[in-house]
Amino acid sequence: MTETSNMRGTRKTCGHLEKGLDHWRSLRCGPWGTACSGAMLRPAHLSFLNIAACSCQSRTLKDYALPNATWSQDMMDQFNKFMEMCKDGTWIRIPSYKNVKYDIAGWQGETLEAEKEETEARLFTRNIDTEGLGFEYVMFCNLSEKRVVCLFQPGPYLEGPPGFVHGGSVATVLDNNLMGCAFITFGGALMAKLNITFRSPIPLGSVVLVESKVERMEGKKMFASGLVRSTDGETIYAEATALVIIIDSKKFSHL
Repeated sequence: MTETSNMRGTRKTCGHLEKGLDHWRSLRCGPWGTACSGAMLRPAHLSFLNIAACSCQSRTLKDYALPNATWSQDMMDQFNKFMEMCKDGTWIRIPSYKNVKYDIAGWQGETLEAEKEETEARLFTRNIDTEGLGFEYVMFCNLSEKRVVCLFQPGPYLEGPPGFVHGGSVATVLDNNLMGCAFITFGGALMAKLNITFRSPIPLGSVVLVESKVERMEGKKMFASGLVRSTDGETIYAEATALVIIIDSKKFSHL
């Protein structure tokens, strides 16, 4: 994965907490205006503040983590709920693009621009152009809790048993969420082990919450938990544990 001239950008300074917080408080990203005054973030997390800035600056890249016409009322209600929680800086919406290198560049604080010659490679969860047919999701992170919550609405192309979501699709969205949690918290990671227990099938078109949280660290090993549940909390669809190896995020430019 090599950085092209159109992907070059200046890395934001992460060592000055006060400057970073002032920058974050001044941001207004998208029509929902996620002002985040009063956020309590550690210096190690300041590079993640640039996600919102990159989302605003990137006029030519489609952010798939924004509402579209296929989102159900339940999906919109959950989205609006979390966007409201973003206003005090407790939660942050994570932009999502069709290629993973754009996501990684955003997480690393680089200015995003679309390449003149598009690569055929696509992020697996963003590989269907028609809205509503596959993975419809948006992720929110809570840095202080080392936690990520994904709002997930599975489309008809994710069918396994008639009328229900394929187990592989559930595993995919859990993997995606757990890796997002690792990247956002520590800057770079690779999945080493993912164990999933399926509790109940997920109906196609329903809205579920996918939750990931860092449980503990042992050197470069991150142990995390995952959960897929209904929005009312009454039904547990799947539970997961993961072992993730933390690496230098710069190494991804050479993979």
